[in-house]
Amino acid sequence: MAKVELKKPIVEEIANNVKDAQSVVLVNYSGLTVEQDTILRKELREAGILYKVYKNTMMNFAFQGTACESLTPHLHGTNALAISADDATAPARILDKFAKQYPALELIAGVVEGNYNDQAGIQALANIPSREELLGKLLGSIQSPIANFARVLSQVAEAGGGEAAMAAKGSGEEAPAAE
Repeated sequence: MAKVELKKPIVEEIANNVKDAQSVVLVNYSGLTVEQDTILRKELREAGILYKVYKNTMMNFAFQGTACESLTPHLHGTNALAISADDATAPARILDKFAKQYPALELIAGVVEGNYNDQAGIQALANIPSREELLGKLLGSIQSPIANFARVLSQVAEAGGGEAAMAAKGSGEEAPAAE
């Protein structure tokens, strides 16, 4: 079997992984210890992110004709790919946090939702909260006025005269003083 035939499935695997990905981040992992790499892989796996080391030539062939084609100038040295099909910011967030803890890991570039981002762009994306955090903040901001209104109604009712004042207002009479 020729070498090209052996490499073709790997190139197809890479192409299939990046084809529908929300986010693809290219990192240089040179200098990481095995223990550090194991911790990184575990964290990425738990977040549903595919993290793999491929040969640069294989990635080069796989990126042709995809949104990741803009990453080809960065394919030199010891590179790995972090690919997320669901969360566009998760790989950048996790890798940036890990790179701050272990400076041997270097963010190189990435493609997020079809747009090329250099190292600074990927680091900026890392500061965006996760989808769950953003939804939680939105829900909190929606619930806040309702909760405040309920609190005010509760305080009026506890102060006594809440019902009497409402009844009097409805009939046009003056409310009796609270005891």
